[in-house]
Order: sequence, then C-alpha cells, then structure tokens
Amino acid sequence: MARSVLTVRDLEAIAAGSEIVVPRGAIVTELASEEAQRRGITIRFEESKSAAAEAGDPTGSRVVAIGADHGGFDLKEELKRYLAQWGYKVLDVGTFNRDAVDYPDFAEAVANAVVRGDAWRGVVIDTAGIGSSIAANKVPGARAALCYDRATARNSREHNDANILSLGARLIPAEVAREVVAVWLETAFAGGRHQRRVEKIRAIEDRHRKA
Repeated sequence: MARSVLTVRDLEAIAAGSEIVVPRGAIVTELASEEAQRRGITIRFEESKSAAAEAGDPTGSRVVAIGADHGGFDLKEELKRYLAQWGYKVLDVGTFNRDAVDYPDFAEAVANAVVRGDAWRGVVIDTAGIGSSIAANKVPGARAALCYDRATARNSREHNDANILSLGARLIPAEVAREVVAVWLETAFAGGRHQRRVEKIRAIEDRHRKA
C-alpha cells in the first residue's frame, strides 16, 4: 500500500476478516480504525526500519502551527491530539479557552509562523473557516486554502501548494476534519504545470506588496 493515510474509504474494497498492511508511521484515521474493528479487518504496520531510515523520516521533524478563535477552539484541541499521535510537532498559537476573541489575530500568527519557517505548515480554524483563510492570505508568502473534504484538501496541495489549511468548525464534523487534515498533510505538491501557476500567484503578491 503506497498511501501514507488509511481512511474509511480505503477499506471499502477490503474483505471482512482480512488483513491489510500499511507503511510504518502511516496515519490511520479514527473512522478507518472503527470500520476495521467493526468488520474484523486487521491493520498491521510494516516491520520497523533501520535507525538510519527512521532518521530520514520527515514526519517527526515537521512542525505544524495551529490556531483558532473561540469558535474553533474545541476542534483545535482535538486536532492537536491527533497531530501528536501522527508524529508531528505542534505549535499552538492560541486561543487557549472559549472566551470570545478575534480570528484574524490567530490566523496571522499561524501564517507568520509558516512564512518565517517556524512551522512547516499551518492550520487555522474558526466557525466557518472563511475569515481565517482571508486573514491568513494577507500575510505575504501564505497560501491558505479553505477545505471541507478529502478532494479539496488534496487539490489545494497538489495544484496550489497551499501551506495553510483553513477549517470551519461548525461546517464539518470533527471526524471529517481529521480526515481532511490527514490527507492535506500527506499530499505533496505536484509541480509541473502547477508550478508555473503558483509562481504567477507569487508574482501578483509581489506586484501589490507595499514598499
């Protein structure tokens, strides 16, 4: 199995009571784990690699910045736990409780962390995800994408090289948000013809950058 994320959809063609082998360090979403248990499917990880190979595994050294306003606080806290389980280092820029706050502050903080290189990628969350996406994209170098399913998550990475994911906590269930994050983090930029288009996005930004 080449994918590094196992989702419930990947189990549709797997017979009940069988075994599936996934790469060591692969992300198994909660829905996939529950479905496997329900159908008696055994998920087995590949045998451990050598220490040198593990040292080259990029996941453990990658920092994901995450921020949310009060509307996204609960989802942020849940996603932090999954990011840690998946082997990522988490940079939490707030908010740290459910008191009312302003989403642009946290979207900017995440975008700054990504653009400065303090984080590999970023996740911003508010009630709908729209405002945080707009705010994050005001930071030069940020490419924030509002995603709501696996297809949009994959497209934003493959085609747009998005470095920030925006989520609407009240628009998608938490289990869907987990799958979106998992797919988004493991999807690589496709390059090729898409590289030229991303460069044009950067050129627009440069033309309008304040002196």
